[in-house]
Amino acid sequence: MVYDLSLLDKCPLEINRNAGQALKNAVETARAAEKAGFRRFWVAEHHHSKEFASSAPEILVAYLLAATSKIRIGSGGVMLQHYSPYKIAEIFNVLSAIEPGRVDLGIGKTPGGLPHTTAALQAEFSDEKRIGFEEKLELLDKLLGGEEIKEGRFAGLAATPKPEVRASTFLLGASVESAKLAARLGWQFSYAGHLNGSEEKLKNTVSAYRRATSGGVPQLALAAIIDKSDKRAKERANEISIYKIHFSDGKTFSLTTLEAAEDFGRLSGRSDYTIEQHRTQIIAGTAATVNKELQILHHQFGIGEFMLELPATSVEERIDAIGALAFEQEKIAA
Repeated sequence: MVYDLSLLDKCPLEINRNAGQALKNAVETARAAEKAGFRRFWVAEHHHSKEFASSAPEILVAYLLAATSKIRIGSGGVMLQHYSPYKIAEIFNVLSAIEPGRVDLGIGKTPGGLPHTTAALQAEFSDEKRIGFEEKLELLDKLLGGEEIKEGRFAGLAATPKPEVRASTFLLGASVESAKLAARLGWQFSYAGHLNGSEEKLKNTVSAYRRATSGGVPQLALAAIIDKSDKRAKERANEISIYKIHFSDGKTFSLTTLEAAEDFGRLSGRSDYTIEQHRTQIIAGTAATVNKELQILHHQFGIGEFMLELPATSVEERIDAIGALAFEQEKIAA
């Protein structure tokens, strides 16, 4: 392949289908992606969600590893702010011991839910003992692989078991700062283009990661709508928006509905925010059109892997899109 294709599945709750079916759909989709030659299949983390069934990606990763045989399975991502780095390292060391060379650990910085879910997840944390995201990520990096920490507060500690192959690590983000942090830790970087569609921001972030890694290129996550006609695909894409809530301290969060953004503001207990509707940056068209767009990005930025999300689609549509994309990839390779 000219570039690798991977899939992000949020396990959407479809009308008249329960959560159990949504999770079984993820197995079907992962198997289709594996058969089509996709490189990775990732699942997300969303709390108290009316739209998605994937609140515990680490459980789903184990479920999907057992249901597949070759494709890499991972989190896109685990929201580290809520958890102990030690426990996350233990979980992914166990997964890596079970399936060496197939496990990806993607780490996200966002809360993955509304303020009341963050409060519930962090109810036992105290501000005095809380450690920042960057320090958490550094500690997690030291613990993955099962080696003992050599110095500092946790000297002598190891997250067992020690796997034969450490989980492959990715930091998810959309900023130069995140790219530099990933590079400093020797992690791969996944640029969240499905949430931040600015070409200038992408260019700056890719350049920063390339400089910091002496030539490395991040993975690019994108949203795609694939239909039998370009016209119909674009019409469907135009129906999808995201809502960004901006606080006066510079913090911004992306939500999938206006209702969720309004709930986020209300539950934050603050009034210093604004909400903006943004047309989602989606590549839309037939599989051939989408592949042409990916080729342009590949040549423009050197992207070697695209992590695709297929929003607002049924499981049948996702599986059809996987097959159609793989067919177009084979034509390019030929």
